[in-house]
Amino acid sequence: MSDFFVVPGAAVSALLADAHKDVLRIVADTYVAHERGLSVNPDSYFLRFPEKPNARVIALPSYLGGDVDTIGMKWIASFPDNVQQGLPRASATLLLNDYATGYPLACLEAAGISAVRTAASAAVAAAELITSTGPVRLGVVGAGVIARTILDYLHANGVKVADVLVHDLDPTSAGHLAGHATARMGVPATTGGLDEVLSRDLVVFATTAATPYVPADTALRPGQVLLNVSLRDLAPELLLRCNNVVDDVDHCLKAQTSPHLAERLTGGRDFITGTLGALLQGNVALDPEKPTVFSPFGLGILDLAVGHHVLHEARRQGSAVRIPDFIGETKRW
Repeated sequence: MSDFFVVPGAAVSALLADAHKDVLRIVADTYVAHERGLSVNPDSYFLRFPEKPNARVIALPSYLGGDVDTIGMKWIASFPDNVQQGLPRASATLLLNDYATGYPLACLEAAGISAVRTAASAAVAAAELITSTGPVRLGVVGAGVIARTILDYLHANGVKVADVLVHDLDPTSAGHLAGHATARMGVPATTGGLDEVLSRDLVVFATTAATPYVPADTALRPGQVLLNVSLRDLAPELLLRCNNVVDDVDHCLKAQTSPHLAERLTGGRDFITGTLGALLQGNVALDPEKPTVFSPFGLGILDLAVGHHVLHEARRQGSAVRIPDFIGETKRW
């Protein structure tokens, strides 16, 4: 119990590179466990800076029972200006603690863990929400790491795609993601305008937008699926014309997300159709005459569950760095 493990980024990346199926299963199982009440997932805590208004660091504490039975805390920084210096926008660490004693177990580099759990969440939802039996025309708004990882996980989860259209304010980034889509999925991919992307069967939003820019009168159609991963792209009035599936109602309806704005607009939560966990259990009925929006706030238990798996595999494979006697005091007297 006095030993501690560190799993560096290179080891995490190597373990996650071929773990798509495991991550998809873990994420789906975690949503169901959360729906069954086997988790503690309090509010995220935001640290902001007056001189850097677009930057933030978020703390996501959580506990997940069942086979995981572990406490965790993700500490993730989002500094969008990093991109201008050629650095990734996000960086993260994950601390795991033993549930029996509360003692710290491990620290993992977690930017990759955060990206794959986000992508797997979107892919699990897409597979449940798409009603078409044939390939869908996919549109992507935002061309960063999260969008690329979502494409990988849509492919890994068997979502059939006919072609891909990418929109980003940076044409170079959009072009790179289109090239990745063709290489990964083996389908035609190109770049285009926002209006054209919004007409696609499946639309992924993976931006850093702070306020809605997709207009309330945007034409959507029955059966269309919008993965509102970045949470703040859509006008709240638009959500009121859709089925709305969230990861957790209380978490998602806060922090100026589009669902939060819709709650303020209507004064209630009746526009929420259900949660992904309930959907996976067959307990959510969607109106087939409406489009559907999936809005995942991003639960800390997902990072915890994926991190627990990564730690187990890293220890098994010998890529976790063991620090003996990390805890100085292990006896009361």
